[in-house]
Amino acid sequence: MLVSPSLLSCDFTNIERDVARLEAAGADMLHLDVMDGHFVPNLTFGFALVSQLRKKTSLVFDTHLMIENVECFIPQFAEAGSGYITVHFEADRHLYRTLELIKSLGSKAGVALNPATPVSMLDEVYGLVDMILVMSVEPGFAGQSFIPSSLAKIAAIRAEIDKRKRPVILQVDGGINGKSAPLAAKAGADALVSGSYIFDGPIEEKIKLLQAL
Repeated sequence: MLVSPSLLSCDFTNIERDVARLEAAGADMLHLDVMDGHFVPNLTFGFALVSQLRKKTSLVFDTHLMIENVECFIPQFAEAGSGYITVHFEADRHLYRTLELIKSLGSKAGVALNPATPVSMLDEVYGLVDMILVMSVEPGFAGQSFIPSSLAKIAAIRAEIDKRKRPVILQVDGGINGKSAPLAAKAGADALVSGSYIFDGPIEEKIKLLQAL
């Protein structure tokens, strides 16, 4: 199981320290939640911070764009060092073109689905994506509870990935903790995003527990 701790739950006054702690604890990636206050009702940070963090860690940056007008900003996030760039199906009117743009810039392309978005919306992009992100909470804020109906969505996407025999990472984000993580793993997830659960510590123990799934 790949573990991508969410920076949204870190201490932003000690961000470099917390990133170093996550790297030392063996995290596989670092999940960077970028929010614009329009697509989701919250503001976080932009590509300038991502670029500065790139100088401080060797962790793969798993950049999750919860923003509108994504095509305007993808080049900056790619240049800032994002290994993965994930955009929302619901925020992009030209998803196919956007995924091609991400890949042309050297990053791996991901697409995220909100809880109410059906799995069928992915049918035309399985051949392009490197990652599919299932939101198991409504995006925008940390600390929410896992939506149980997400498990059926995870299982359906897992079956489709396996049928197509493509190396697509199936990631789950939202309410991931000691109770929900094993359920997501059983349903077919192979990457988990977790913020509050990991940062409540002990960090290394929490990461190892998730990876062992």
